[in-house]
Amino acid sequence: MNVLLLNGSPHTGGAGYKALAEMTGVFEKNGIETELVQVGNKAVRGCIACNYCREHGNCTFDDLVNEIAPKFEKADGLVVSSPVYYASANATMVALLDRLFYSTPFDKTMKVGASVVTARRGGLSATFDELNKYFTISGMPVASGQYWNSLHGRNADEAAEDLEGLQIMRTLAENMAFLIKSIALGKEQYGIPQKEETVYTNFIR
Repeated sequence: MNVLLLNGSPHTGGAGYKALAEMTGVFEKNGIETELVQVGNKAVRGCIACNYCREHGNCTFDDLVNEIAPKFEKADGLVVSSPVYYASANATMVALLDRLFYSTPFDKTMKVGASVVTARRGGLSATFDELNKYFTISGMPVASGQYWNSLHGRNADEAAEDLEGLQIMRTLAENMAFLIKSIALGKEQYGIPQKEETVYTNFIR
């Protein structure tokens, strides 16, 4: 079993990395492999709605999105971490997730998702809600902790002083590990839920 972690911060060793590192230690203790991909310092453009991916199974822009896609397909869980910019996730992470989720044809059902947000002070819950929407539209169970998954601090040193935030990260990772293991057992015995054919309703005729 393995978890893919995406660090949306442009600072490779910042508060976001501190949050993910705290989680990684828990995953390793639970025998779950991890891979961390640095996203926030890369040039990632947004989706242009060309639908190239619908015919080819990958995005027309051959960049980090197509590099991450097979890692995401293999993973049992996905953690996305973003700093808070103007009470929202940073643009690089949003652009990547828009294209990653839209362009990948594989079934994401029962992959476990978790979002982690960092900020000096405010906008955390709005960003947390924003990131979770990628999971819930894809049939992915969302792992929860003991509070909204947030860590305060402008950098790793300040984040290290947020003892409650670090505990939240560890609790989140423990719960996510349990959920991943439980789903694996459930798949063996019951398979995954059967899906109806998708119905699309348009309100403009």
